[in-house]
Amino acid sequence: MARVLLALCLAVSLLTGCKQGDASQGNGGKPQVAVIPKGTTHEFWKSVEAGAKQAGKDFDVDVIWKGPLNEDDRSAQINLVQQFVGDRVAGIVLAPLDSRALVPPVQLAEQQHIPVVIIDSGLDAPVGQGFISFVATDNRKGGQMAGEELARLLNGKGTVVLLPYAEGSASTLEREAGFMEVIGKHPEMHVVGQGNYGGPTTDHAEKVALNMIDQIKQADGIFCSNESNTAGMLAALRTAGIAGKARFVGFDASPQLVEALKNKELDGLISQDPFRIGYDGVKAVADHLHGKPVAERVDTGVHLITRENVNDPEILKLFEKH
Repeated sequence: MARVLLALCLAVSLLTGCKQGDASQGNGGKPQVAVIPKGTTHEFWKSVEAGAKQAGKDFDVDVIWKGPLNEDDRSAQINLVQQFVGDRVAGIVLAPLDSRALVPPVQLAEQQHIPVVIIDSGLDAPVGQGFISFVATDNRKGGQMAGEELARLLNGKGTVVLLPYAEGSASTLEREAGFMEVIGKHPEMHVVGQGNYGGPTTDHAEKVALNMIDQIKQADGIFCSNESNTAGMLAALRTAGIAGKARFVGFDASPQLVEALKNKELDGLISQDPFRIGYDGVKAVADHLHGKPVAERVDTGVHLITRENVNDPEILKLFEKH
């Protein structure tokens, strides 16, 4: 499959007939940097967009924001990378929907001397082979923090429902692996539900959770590894009239989820810094274009938000930017 995708990418490159080095210019003759998220509907991506566009202003590049509507459209994301390579943008910032399927398009960009920075979710390729930097949360650490918090809340025993996100998504797979590592250290804790994927939308995650609601009713704790799964699970719990009965830790911190935390329907949220992910991704491309050194790995931080610290200055900063 990867070879087929690469062949398609090369065909697009040949059809464009563009010469190396003739990168397109945006407003005012600024270098154009395409930022391609996994999706465009979640609050998380809106914050990433805000950060990317602020970096565009700060570092004098023209940011083009364009991504699939939903986080399950690999073909659309591959087509966007191909399109921007054909357009000869000066750089690309990409959050890969699939760690394998996006490798060939990224390698094509490298062949056309278009620098690529990977954000949020990794590729099955080392830095330097298709992309110049990886800007993201330490997702495994975030999953470990979620496991530690649930273990603390449950005194190291009980049944926990894990609602995984989707196969092929490196960021959420890392979170789920980190969570399982911690829970595995507690012999009296047991995880169920791993075979049920919440998927790319809140509505889909809610339907999946409702289909397993009897199992959820018997659980002592719940962990969801991204924004849409956390919101979908919360909606299902509300529908079933059991919101707040089990200890619940989610991932990502939209205003709606923070409000649910304050209302005791959630017990913790593992929060990334999406504004910084977008900002640092564009900054890395701009620095590269200006001949400045770029770190191969940029850790944008991860935080545990609880009712006790939700109003702390460090936590409030995560929302003030959005």
